[in-house]
Amino acid sequence: MRKLSALFSLSLLVLLFVALVVLNNQLLGKYRADLTENAVYSLSDGSKAVLAELDEPVTLYFFYSDTASKGMTSLRNYANRVLSLLEEYEQASNGKVRLKVIDPEPFSEAEDQAAQFGLTGASIGSIGEAVYFGLAGTNTLDDQFTINFFDPQKEQFLEYDISKLIYQLSDPEPVKLTLISSLPVTGGQNPMTGQYSQAMVFYEQLSQLYDVEILNPEAESLPQDTDVVMLAHATSLSEPLSFAIDQFVMNQGRLLAFVDPHFESDQMAMMGAMQANPSDTSLLAKWGISLDEGGVLLDEQLGLEIRGQDGGIVRHPGILGLTAENLDRTDVTTANLEMINGASFGALVLDKSSALKQDALMQTSDNAMLIDAQEYALNREPSSLFMGQADTREKFTLAARFTGEMASAYTQAPVDSEGTFKASTAGANIVVVADADMLVDQFWVQQSSFFGQTLYTPFANNGDFITNATENLAGSDALISVRSRGTFARPFTRVQAIEMKAEAKFREQEERLQNQLEQTEAQLAQLQSQQAQGGALVMTDEQQSAIDEFVEQRVAIRKALREVRYQLERDIDALGNWLKLLNVAAAPIALVFLLFLIFWVGRRRAPARLKETSS
Repeated sequence: MRKLSALFSLSLLVLLFVALVVLNNQLLGKYRADLTENAVYSLSDGSKAVLAELDEPVTLYFFYSDTASKGMTSLRNYANRVLSLLEEYEQASNGKVRLKVIDPEPFSEAEDQAAQFGLTGASIGSIGEAVYFGLAGTNTLDDQFTINFFDPQKEQFLEYDISKLIYQLSDPEPVKLTLISSLPVTGGQNPMTGQYSQAMVFYEQLSQLYDVEILNPEAESLPQDTDVVMLAHATSLSEPLSFAIDQFVMNQGRLLAFVDPHFESDQMAMMGAMQANPSDTSLLAKWGISLDEGGVLLDEQLGLEIRGQDGGIVRHPGILGLTAENLDRTDVTTANLEMINGASFGALVLDKSSALKQDALMQTSDNAMLIDAQEYALNREPSSLFMGQADTREKFTLAARFTGEMASAYTQAPVDSEGTFKASTAGANIVVVADADMLVDQFWVQQSSFFGQTLYTPFANNGDFITNATENLAGSDALISVRSRGTFARPFTRVQAIEMKAEAKFREQEERLQNQLEQTEAQLAQLQSQQAQGGALVMTDEQQSAIDEFVEQRVAIRKALREVRYQLERDIDALGNWLKLLNVAAAPIALVFLLFLIFWVGRRRAPARLKETSS
């Protein structure tokens, strides 16, 4: 009887456990605790703000080839990470985001739907089948935006990319970029050759993405619908325009500025006008942002090779090629860039009294130094630029993002100004690059002609940075605040140790078998070649026996290779099976046993309590 009672109690506990799990999934699914180190399964405040700004429902279509990706462990793990984050967006949106998960199997309607959104499958399957791993989003106005493929190497920007797509669906109007420049961005006559040049590539690139309006630095106001202001070597800002930019930053906060202590790509400067050609930085200086002593940076370590006046190749310490080591790998504007070229960079300095926060985007090496801009402009021979003593060299900031609180450059509005004067802001977001030469085509694109059409091939990421910075600043304040969140993958030290041990044990054997296989295949190919050259239609018994022996030997070696490679992964697979057992079976069994133990102890104590009560 007691055994039946115990079995009945255990069954009730199992049913109770299952019922609690079901209730948790159905009713408490939205209440979660993210215990990961970087909170990678939770949305940042910026993403939550993007969701809060949604005025209408949006639908997200997550296309993932679950069937075709079987066996791709790494990709499937990342897909689970993406799906989990998308579910967080759906839960946090209060019904404004609807998520649909679709497996586009080959020749299915789902695959046709993915193609309609412009998604393409990557041929990475075991037999070359297309694997879809992207996201499409639509709103009630039938606007649609897509992420063609979730690249695992860009995992740290996963949340930013998804939030940006949702933001685009909520605000599909094109971005209005006001470009203020003294450069011939739309093309014009070259004073050196008299020929007319085409528009600068960076301008054409921006024009394809945004609504760009160009202003002369002598203009007196900004267009009313401006989203982002870009200063590109504006040499002399008029006072009314300077005030308009100041108030735009006080209200909107978004400015991208390319300023230069010496813009050496100016055609007149190249013709021999030996004078420093600086940008107007007076407005930035009033905000506390300035170029260090107005000097030009020299860095032999980053200097690019150019052709000298004598026709030889010489390294120029003032024409720099920044690599990934010199770029901020955590900011979305520079994280995935590999090279940026420019010339006569300045060094950015933030006034100590400023409340702004400075985050460096580009930096020199530790062996850079400043020289006077006028001295640099007068020097026409790179080899004569003196770098000074080693103890005078240091690292300088070439580009930076300035955010936070700042005061207006003006104490009051001019008499003729319109609108309400704002004396300060807490939401400034200013990206400043201490070089304007990087905008010029020759530093990042190569021109070629193809059947009468001019083609431009980038060899540096200058254009990517300009687009990234503009796109980032054009987003809402909430979207701008979404930064890289770090990766969710943590080093599995136990697996790494097993891999190292297995490789040490089997790698030598694998290499020996591989060499034997190559030798066998070479000898077999030689025999077959001799037969073909001899033109014999019938082989002798000795020739056929040799070929059969080599074929059998090749099959045996390949079988041995497969066995060795299986041994390499056997211990890892065994560890994985144990982990699955612990997660799937051991933990629930332990929990049921613990509940049964509590129930059993409670029953043992109950008679004693009744006895005490009765006595």
